[in-house]
Amino acid sequence: MVTSVRHAASVNFWQGKRVLLTGHTGFKGGWLALWLQRLGAVVTGIALPPQTRPNLFELARVADGMHSHFADIRDAAKLMEIVQAAQPEVVFHLAAQPLVRASYREPVATFASNVMGTVHVLDSMRGLDSVRVAVMVTTDKVYRNLEHPYPYREDDVLGGHDPYSASKAASEIVIASYRDAFLAQQGVAIASARAGNVIGGGDWSEDRLIPDALRAWQSGQLLEVRRPEAIRPWQHVLEPLSGYLVLAEMLWHEPARAGAYNFGPFTHEAATVRKVIEMAREAYGQGDVRYGYGAGCPHEAGWLALETSKTRVALGVVPCWSLAESVSRTIAWHRAQHGGADARGLCEAEIKAHETRV
Repeated sequence: MVTSVRHAASVNFWQGKRVLLTGHTGFKGGWLALWLQRLGAVVTGIALPPQTRPNLFELARVADGMHSHFADIRDAAKLMEIVQAAQPEVVFHLAAQPLVRASYREPVATFASNVMGTVHVLDSMRGLDSVRVAVMVTTDKVYRNLEHPYPYREDDVLGGHDPYSASKAASEIVIASYRDAFLAQQGVAIASARAGNVIGGGDWSEDRLIPDALRAWQSGQLLEVRRPEAIRPWQHVLEPLSGYLVLAEMLWHEPARAGAYNFGPFTHEAATVRKVIEMAREAYGQGDVRYGYGAGCPHEAGWLALETSKTRVALGVVPCWSLAESVSRTIAWHRAQHGGADARGLCEAEIKAHETRV
C-alpha cells in the first residue's frame, strides 16, 4: 500500500476566498456548499432548482450562508453575468445531469448539460482576471469500460457506452482543450476530478441504491435490485469532497500539477451492489429485497474500480471511512432526519467528524 501524509482542507486558505460552485442544489453540491461555508469561503452558487422532494438544499438551508442563483448552465449569457458579478478566485464545477438511466431517456438534454454546460463554465473564465483555480468534477465512468478486472488509471482511454458516461468523457476532452488552448496561459490551473459512487445523508435521487432502499423500507415495500453483482467504488460523499478542497488548494500553490485525478476508496473496498445492500439492511434493521429483476434494462457497466495512488501520493488524500462505516453513517443520517433532526446540524456534525478523523 502507498503511504503518504494525510492532508485536509485548510481554514486559513479558504477563509474569505471567493468561490463559484455550480450544482449547489444537488446532493454533492449541497454538501460542498455547507463545507465551504464552514471554512469561511464566500460562496456563489449556480444551479437549477432542486430536482427532488425532499432535498438537501432546502432541508439543510444551504442558501442561508451563500449567494444562491437558480440558473441553467446551458444559458451562457446568464451564467456569464453571474460569474462576472462574483469574480471568483476558485471554481468548482459540479452541475450536471448525473444519472445513467435518465441519460437513456433524455440523451440530448444530457449532452447539452454535461458537454455544452461545461463549455460555458470554462468559457466564462476566459479573460477573468480573478480566477486562479478550477476543479471540474466528472465521474469514474469516463473510462472506456472493457470489463477488465483492474482499476482504471488517469491515463487510461476515455469512452462511454451510455449517454451519461459518453457525455462526461467528452467533457474531459473539453476541459483539456480549454486548459491547453486558453486557461493555462492565463494562469488558471484546471483539474478534472473523477470520483466513484458516492453515498451519504441527504440523497433522494432516483435510481440510486441507498435512496431507493430507504424509500422502499420506510414505506414497508419490497426493494427490487436490478444488478446485484455489479461492482462499484463506493465512498462516503465527504471523501471526494475533501479531496476536491485539497486539490484546489494544491493547484493554487502548484499550478503545474493541473490534470486529471481519481477519487475513490482503496481498490479492495470496491464492492458489489448486493454487499452494500446487505450492509444497509443490517444498519437499518429490517427490509425486504428481491435481487436480479432488471433483465432487459439498458446497459450499465458490471465492474468498475479506480486506481487512486496518484491522488494519495500527490495530494495526501487517503480515505478516512471504510465502506461499512460509510453505509452505517448514511443510514444513521437518514434515520435521524426522518425522526425530526435538523438536516443542517446533521451535515455539520458529519463534516466535523470527518475533519477530526483526517
